Amino acid sequence: MYGSDSDGLRSGAGVRSGEGGRRSAARSRYVTGGALVLAGLLLAGCSSDSGSGSGGKGGGKDKAEELQRPKSVTPYWVDPKSNAARDAAAYREGGKTQEASLMRKIADQPVAEWIGADDPEGQTRKVTSAAAESDREALLVLYNLPHRDCGQYSRGGASDAGAYRAWLNGVLKGIGKRAATVIVEPDAIPHMLMEGCTPARFQPERYQLLNETVSKLKKLPRTRVYLDAGNPDWVRDPGGLVEPMRRAGIDAADGFSLNVSNYQTTASNSAYGKKFSPMVGNKPFVIDTSRNGNGPVAGAGADEEAWCNPPGRALGESPTTKTTDELIDGYLWIKRPGESDGECKGGPQAGQWWPEYALKLARNGKG
Repeated sequence: MYGSDSDGLRSGAGVRSGEGGRRSAARSRYVTGGALVLAGLLLAGCSSDSGSGSGGKGGGKDKAEELQRPKSVTPYWVDPKSNAARDAAAYREGGKTQEASLMRKIADQPVAEWIGADDPEGQTRKVTSAAAESDREALLVLYNLPHRDCGQYSRGGASDAGAYRAWLNGVLKGIGKRAATVIVEPDAIPHMLMEGCTPARFQPERYQLLNETVSKLKKLPRTRVYLDAGNPDWVRDPGGLVEPMRRAGIDAADGFSLNVSNYQTTASNSAYGKKFSPMVGNKPFVIDTSRNGNGPVAGAGADEEAWCNPPGRALGESPTTKTTDELIDGYLWIKRPGESDGECKGGPQAGQWWPEYALKLARNGKG
């Protein structure tokens, strides 16, 4: 569902990794508070490119350090070789100063790395090592469960449970003792609550894999873990998430994530998170603010795929862990701004870099 091409997470599906852009905005049934409720869902597209130029060492420690944000604002690493950084440099060299300035709004911020399928250990180690060399932490997304994304734009994932466990072991080795924050499997739990999405025979296995993932990550000495809980316009009654999140391991996690690859406002996510948090032991949460500056498409402008590359969207709050709210651990850019949600509205495959869309997000942003 996401739309972030991470080096092949989606091998065979046209999306290299990460998130793929899947959430159909068609009316769907989901479980809420134990009852099936018919509601219009604004699902988000999830896919991120874990091999699109990110994860590089940045041309030397001194150069990389120059790009890092103050640790007092955010501890996460800024990739000096990201697609946005590359394009900003190209625009500047070509005399396109306005485009260069806009692209730097993205290039200068820490953005999550979506771990791909091909070499999870190598990719993860490359990112966590680069972050450590700059005295920063890595921000990672795991998005590789079998039967991912309801067969939509970000379909794919590991072939079976054994392949997923082997992939996860590579990620664990790649993190090791280095500091990292990990967002675990966007959409995996809400998708199990959608009628006709994840077949019942696969659900016990999915819960088991999620639980194992959280548990194994928490055994690492410097890793924080956030289990994904969708967004406020998906499972609208958060009570319907309590049992599934517990089965998936929320009790062992540091908290939960909201709005990954979606456009719901920070205010709506904050209200939703604060309603859900007491239901799961007052766990804190993080919000993806990468593209929610103008909120979701509404009214006459909405269509069946309003989540997929919608026009008129904008960058949201810059990444920070200084939120002034004890329940909100951070506003993070989990979806990479500028990566497509899928092949809709003129966009490339989910997770592919789309500079024209990146420039529009930056131009519409208020920062």
